[in-house]
Parts: sequence; structure tokens; C-alpha cells
Amino acid sequence: MKIGSGATPRGGKDAYNESGEYSLVRSQNILDFTFSKYGLAFINEDQASKLNNVALEERDILLNITGDSVARVCQIPKEILPARVNQHVAIIRPNPNILNPEFLKYYLLNPKFKEYMLMLSSSGATRNAITKGMIEEFEIEAPDLPTQKAIAEILSSLDDKIELNNQINQNLEALAQAIFKQWFVNFEFPNENGEPYKSSGGEMVDSELGEIPKGWKIGSLGELAKVSNGYAFKSRDFQDSGENAVLKIKNINGKVVDVENTQFIPYSVAKTVNEKFKISEGEILIAMTGAEVGKIGITPMSKNSLFLNQRVGKFIPSISDSEIFIFTFFNSFNLTEEVRSRALGSAQPNISSNGIDSIKCIIPNPRIIDEFIKIVGDSYPIFLNNWEENQNLKNLRDTLLPKLISGELKVNQFEKEVYG
Repeated sequence: MKIGSGATPRGGKDAYNESGEYSLVRSQNILDFTFSKYGLAFINEDQASKLNNVALEERDILLNITGDSVARVCQIPKEILPARVNQHVAIIRPNPNILNPEFLKYYLLNPKFKEYMLMLSSSGATRNAITKGMIEEFEIEAPDLPTQKAIAEILSSLDDKIELNNQINQNLEALAQAIFKQWFVNFEFPNENGEPYKSSGGEMVDSELGEIPKGWKIGSLGELAKVSNGYAFKSRDFQDSGENAVLKIKNINGKVVDVENTQFIPYSVAKTVNEKFKISEGEILIAMTGAEVGKIGITPMSKNSLFLNQRVGKFIPSISDSEIFIFTFFNSFNLTEEVRSRALGSAQPNISSNGIDSIKCIIPNPRIIDEFIKIVGDSYPIFLNNWEENQNLKNLRDTLLPKLISGELKVNQFEKEVYG
């Protein structure tokens, strides 16, 4: 078994490139179960040659060994190669004749073993860290190779479907962004004859934000969608379980609102709350306070009734069913940064609904917005359905993983239950 970690090339971050032949894998690229290409750095051949001892190979296991992300585990994707790792990431390369690499990945991700690694990492005096010596002492209790492979295939099939759904959603989002840029940034939306407006001689007029098509104007974000504040629930009303979930700032942490990790209010409180504070699938929410200020997310379907807490707002579009336009508009013009720049308070940044509504922006012709929705609107439910399916797949995987690894659930028993 090979175990090793790399180093930061001389020059640190200034030595990284945005593209190149050799990928440099860092801790931010290692997420549990999956590899993130976000922020992936690249190095040149000379830098890579100095890290040849940590050249990655197909099926290598990656383990974060320092910092807050310590003990995160994934496997290197083939398309990232050739690649090297820096000093915060360890390569674990088992002998495939003894230990199936995919089985090892899931073994390390087993909650019981994850807890063990976190305990080891916190045993030092300063920063959380897992050393090479600790990794070498890992005791792996594995069944025979055919069983290892069968377990890995069961769990990998779920992860493969999750990854496929993620890829579909990325493509849907990229398509919406591309059309948006063509129409609302380059102003090449179809005119009445179906020709691209600007390049076919469509009239442009001056504005304080630059040239815009005739009939468009400069106004405020509130003309496209106003922000409505959440409800000020009392802290004594919150409980850990129930059917009436409250969405807080912490739930606006990605493109899709987290409707799983919530607190709840009793029915006696929920029935007194005005309907305008209830949230439905597909609505766009925004964080208005704290570190997440300015972040937005789409609300997925939930088995619970959803309520909006104070300091979280929801967009109420001026054009019906235009949530996909508002979501793309907000992200395309990076209005999160505009919101953050307006947020007040040194200790706790915050912004009012009026502060968001008053952000200056281009107001397109409503006909063009309608045309955009007709083209990309169908992607909106597909995006949400894929996300919701992934939550179910992750829950299934997380339930099966410890049972299969421990032997509590036998492979033949699983196959009999699934395939009959």
C-alpha cells in the first residue's frame, strides 16, 4: 500500500495556474464521497516533476489530513489526471489484489471509522491532523475480494446516479446562464422577426449603466421581484421535531435551500402564522443577515410545512412563474456581492428588504422575460426533481453503508430484497 502527501510548489498560490497539464489537488477539492473541481489549481511540468513521488493514479483514495476539513474522503476522478497533491492531502493506494480501492473508500467513509479518524486528528496539541504513521496503523477489517467488490458496486451505483443527476443539473444551469448572457447581457435576444436584436440593427439607447435596448429601462430590483421578510418566531417556540419546519439563515447555504436540517414549531403556533410566511416548492429565498448574507436558494419539495424565519426573505416576482428568471438574473449579475456590499453592521452584516429592492439594475422588456421562461422554464422542475432524488439516494446510501461494511447486511441478502 502506498501512503504519501505532497507539498506546495515554490511560490505558493502565486505559482498556481488556472489551467495546465497537471492538476494540483488541495484540501478544498476533497469532499466526502465526491471530488470538487471548484478552485482546482494547475502546475507546470517543472513543478510537477518535483512532486513525482505523489503522482496520482486512477482509483487512488484521497484523504484530507489537516485543518477543519480533516478526514474527508473521496476518490480521484480519471479526468483530473495527471495530477499531484499538496501537503494537506494524503494518497492511499491499496494493493488491489488484497483490498478493493472502492471498498476502502467506503470503509473510510463509514461513520464509525470517520469518528475514529476525527478522534485521532484531535489528539495533537495544535491543529487537527492525521499523520502518515496514523494512516499506516489503520486496521481494516475486510471480507474476501469478491464481497468487497460487490459492496463497492452497490454503493457506487448510488453515487454514480447522484453524480449523473448533478451533471444534468450543471448542464441545465449552464444552458440557462448561456441563454441569459446572450439575451440580457449581449442583447442578442430574438426580435419580432426572430433575428438577434443588437447585431441585426436593433436600436440601442444610452443609460447610466451603459447602452441598453430601446424599450428597456434602468430601475430597481424590486420592480422585478420584491423581497418579503420572514416571521419573528420566539426562541421558546422551537423544538427538535415536528411537521412545521422553520427555514433559517443557515438553511440558505447553496443553490437549493436545505429543508432537512431544520427546527420546528408546534401546530398551536403554526396555525396562528400568516399565510405570507409559508413557503412553497420553487420559491427563491435570500439570507439577509450574517456570513450568508446575499446568498439565494431554490426551495425544494418537503414533506413538512415550511415557514420563513426572520432575517430570511423570499422573492415575490412581478411576473408570475418567473422564479427561474429571477434566480438566473440574480446569479448572472452576481447580485450576492452587491447585497453584501450594502449590508450594514460590523459585527453582524444585515440588509433590509428595501435595501435589496433598491438595487439598481436593467429592467428588460416583459416580452423577452416571457420568451426566456418559455425556453428554460421546463428545466426548473427537472433541476428540483434531480436534487430531491439525490437526497433520497444519499439517505439510502448512508443507511446501507454502515450495514454493508459491518456485515450486518449481507450482499446476497440485499440482492434478494432488491432483485427478488
